Amino acid sequence: MNIQDAVKARKSIRNFFSDPVPKDLLAAILQEACRAPSANNTQPWEFFFLGGKALEKVRQTNLEQLRAGVFPEPESVHIDWPKDSVYRTRQVDLAKDLFRLMDIQRDDHVGRVNWMERGFGYFNAPTALIVVTGKCLPESGPLLDIGGFLQTFCLLCVANGLGTCIEDQGVMYPKTLREIAGIPDEKRIIMAVAVGYPDWDFPANSIKSKRAPASDLTTWVGFD
Repeated sequence: MNIQDAVKARKSIRNFFSDPVPKDLLAAILQEACRAPSANNTQPWEFFFLGGKALEKVRQTNLEQLRAGVFPEPESVHIDWPKDSVYRTRQVDLAKDLFRLMDIQRDDHVGRVNWMERGFGYFNAPTALIVVTGKCLPESGPLLDIGGFLQTFCLLCVANGLGTCIEDQGVMYPKTLREIAGIPDEKRIIMAVAVGYPDWDFPANSIKSKRAPASDLTTWVGFD
């Protein structure tokens, strides 16, 4: 698969088969993904892969805390979208498309809650990648570099027959991750990626999210 095909094929997968992903395959993908660019080659990223009983324990503990009303305390910058902005509109449009595919009606409170819980449970993926960085770095400093890594990792997963979903819900309860995965205090937990073999029969996995045309977003200066 060439890079153009991988870019076009990549999408957020929101349900996976339970089949485990071989450790050797994950290690090979990660090795290649670490070729992603970073400022002055600082490579401000480290990784924890969760699978098996460890991931199941995190998954269940996350859901128990969520259902008990425990307020999430993410360690990375939390993204918010201004209410009357195009960014919020795009988010809402995606949610409407997903709910339509999943047959979740506007007044279906249980359905909406169940949908939200999927992210805290890593969308049933057999593997979760947790990306961390050093707390000695500025809070937002490494985020651009880590974003480049995440894109590279996800494209390589596509090329190897895997699906992914980059999701901050998986790191909303960092104390749980630290206790189960042994993440040291000097590391800041940034992002989770659900990884596995896509269940293409799951309705939400058929979505092709919309993109604004590049021509609407670009100003050309100094070109004929």
